[in-house]
Amino acid sequence: MRRLALLLITLCLALPSWAADAARPDRKQVFGDVTVYYNAFASGALTPEVAQASGIERSKRLGVLNITLLKGGTPTTAVVSGKVKDLTGRASALSFRQVSSAGAVSYIAQFKTEQAQTLVFDVQIEAGGISHDLQFNQDVFPGE
Repeated sequence: MRRLALLLITLCLALPSWAADAARPDRKQVFGDVTVYYNAFASGALTPEVAQASGIERSKRLGVLNITLLKGGTPTTAVVSGKVKDLTGRASALSFRQVSSAGAVSYIAQFKTEQAQTLVFDVQIEAGGISHDLQFNQDVFPGE
């Protein structure tokens, strides 16, 4: 009976995150003339060449958060910071670094993930002197 109650509580806590995840399937948020594209994934999904070129460590226990900004349709720079937390509330700071390639500008942060789980990302973006807050949930599945 106790296990059933724990399962029901866990499902109730997870439902809002599933709904939020489905609310923005295109993985973008528009703030005026700034469009933010975001995605989190297991670092093992990258080929060794792409990981090395981007300075990303490939591991079964590491995920990657990628943030890309366009201002008026053109890649733009920003100051990006944030944190990631699991559904129990355990949080870790994200350390972003800028990666530029072929005219595109991305901000990459790696985070620990040891099991398939839903993570909550809180990201602060300052572009053109204006701050924007981005919060989203995403399921992350560590590599094999």
